[in-house]
Amino acid sequence: MSDAAHDALIRDQFTRQAVPFSTAAPIADAAALKMLVEAAEAGPDDTVLDVACGGGIVVCAFAPHVRHATGIDMTPAMLERARRHAAETGVANVAWREGDVTRLPFPDSAFTIVVTRFAMHHFPEPRAVFAEMRRVCAPGGRIVVADTYASPDPAKAAEFNRLELLRDPSHRRCLALAELQGLFRESGLGEAAASFYELRDSVDNLLARSFPNPGDDQKIVDLFAASLDDQRLGIPVSRDRDGRLCYAYLAAILAAKKP
Repeated sequence: MSDAAHDALIRDQFTRQAVPFSTAAPIADAAALKMLVEAAEAGPDDTVLDVACGGGIVVCAFAPHVRHATGIDMTPAMLERARRHAAETGVANVAWREGDVTRLPFPDSAFTIVVTRFAMHHFPEPRAVFAEMRRVCAPGGRIVVADTYASPDPAKAAEFNRLELLRDPSHRRCLALAELQGLFRESGLGEAAASFYELRDSVDNLLARSFPNPGDDQKIVDLFAASLDDQRLGIPVSRDRDGRLCYAYLAAILAAKKP
């Protein structure tokens, strides 16, 4: 798939997902956002860039703790949602920029915290995006990556990525935890500090905020149901007391200081 075709898929998916994704309980979870801000060691003198900022949730979570926070995203509908969220939240020390995250339109060392959340699995070239994050981060600043991660078992990782591609055609590949950690080591940032949590919800709720291609809904349900028996997805899957399929996506927050 060409970069242009993939960009078009992202804009299509996240134009439709702008509200349901941004308001989903696992995405807007206050405790998880607090973990992210704490991992970044955010303080009143910091300037923050959120790469692929989506609906502005992360920017607005940082805003009360820092001097200024900027979000950049390629989807206008997401940025419009971000502006509304900032107005609803009552934060003013924020800015929004439409742009390509593989070529960030900012000078070297422009921010003291550079963060991205739930976006690495959408990037065709995550290393290129990470290199740009490192470039615009000031020496002594912090780089933070939060994302779901796939099983270290290649077969289970392949099934999980197949599921996610069915659910969201703009998905590229969910990395394993070791690969996410490798982004930091390969960039000379050493071993990233890590914290972990889970995004838990029902499959029904997940599908309600997803926009798979016609006919793929049942394939997604079938994959979750099969994983009840054979753990093929490499994530916790269960049924609640009402018989609804439920899942837990595994998420990591990785943070390191730029030398």
